[in-house]
Amino acid sequence: MTVDGLVVTVRYGRIGAGGQTQTSTFATLAKAQAAAAKKVGEKVRKGYAPAVPGQRAPRSVTRRQVTSAPSTARAVAPVLWRFRTGSSAFGIHVDDEQCWVGNQAGDVYTLDHEGGVLARFSLPDGVKCLVADDFWIYAGCDDGRVYDLSSKLPFAAYDIAADVDIFWLDIHEGLLNVSDRDGRLTVIDHEDEHQWARRSQGEHAWMVRADDRAVYHGHHRGVTAYAPDGGGELWHTPTRGGVLFGWQEDDAVYAGTAHRAVQRLSKATGAIEATYACDSAVYSCATSPGGRFVFAGDASSSVYCFDQDGTRLWKLGTGGGSALSMQYRDGRLYLVTTDGSLVCVDASEAAISAAQQGTVPAPRDVKLAAALPTYAPATAVAAVTTVTHAPAGSVVVECVQDTGGRLRVHVVSGGYDTSWNVQFPRAIRQPGARYVVDALHAAAGGFYRVRGDIRRLQ
Repeated sequence: MTVDGLVVTVRYGRIGAGGQTQTSTFATLAKAQAAAAKKVGEKVRKGYAPAVPGQRAPRSVTRRQVTSAPSTARAVAPVLWRFRTGSSAFGIHVDDEQCWVGNQAGDVYTLDHEGGVLARFSLPDGVKCLVADDFWIYAGCDDGRVYDLSSKLPFAAYDIAADVDIFWLDIHEGLLNVSDRDGRLTVIDHEDEHQWARRSQGEHAWMVRADDRAVYHGHHRGVTAYAPDGGGELWHTPTRGGVLFGWQEDDAVYAGTAHRAVQRLSKATGAIEATYACDSAVYSCATSPGGRFVFAGDASSSVYCFDQDGTRLWKLGTGGGSALSMQYRDGRLYLVTTDGSLVCVDASEAAISAAQQGTVPAPRDVKLAAALPTYAPATAVAAVTTVTHAPAGSVVVECVQDTGGRLRVHVVSGGYDTSWNVQFPRAIRQPGARYVVDALHAAAGGFYRVRGDIRRLQ
């Protein structure tokens, strides 16, 4: 943070990198100095410390270290199509409209269900995971930020303290839950403000899932459930080996473990209800709706399907490395494998039966379009499109300072609760500025979320 007369310049980014700059001009020297002091105060309250050039190490980032052996299955899964992202990948999300995959180069691609590449988001650092919260899609990155990808203008919705070595994330009703290397669970609200933190019994917490009743934290000593308000531990259950991945349904959580198993735990009591035995360490797991079928991917490039009671129905090779993340949808199983590919497997009964007999389709290799739309995060006001009037049906919001001097965003348009805050990009907030958004949706926590594009109202 530097003040040069009336001009305040903020340089931000990972220590050791060039970073990015944002410049603002103020009416008086006093206002410029006050703005700089306020920004420093905000960061210090979040746990940051002043970065003295040459005296602080870069943010700690742990890349998941995995090995992938050839499959021992006698047959290969019926892969319909494969998209190679060009870098190691962990993040996956599949919804009614499209498939999302994020890699360690900071690229997030969207594809349709037949493998057509629709768009690319270019983020500043490697993507740890992709998580969905109703309509909204978020990418947790190695730079400590969590980016909202729900519109063409992605923005940093959360900023995680520099001492947190992020392993996995989940978001529920706007609350960000972060699990880390040290076995901590950190909860941050929709305004990017720390709520509470707990340290579980184990380290290397690769699992966090959340719902209305609890936050479920998986680490090398098992799974621990905490009250969503931080009120305390609800239960703890040791698992068969350290937890490497987590999934949830309405009444159960599923932990993929290092000791060759997926275990289903009751959300109410933590009791282990079923165990799904694999032949190698489990890197990922998922279920069909309601937990009717349970899927797993192991360290030996195999993918499994079990009945809900634990009976193994089939085991097939992936044909392209181990599955580090997975999701089932509408008869298809989507995998992100160790070679950085998004793979679509036909998991229908007929296709699996044919594959077990050695008959599989020739997988189609998906290619990038020549002119692929690419979107990068907005890091300054100048990056936002300016309009002179609000289009019909849009919503106007305004940046205002609260009594504590914090810059909030409230709704100006009628029909909304003007006392509620709006989750909004911090990088483009300016006192008194007004913006136009396509739509707002009310969240259970008493705030609004932006849906669609953001434009500056001149």
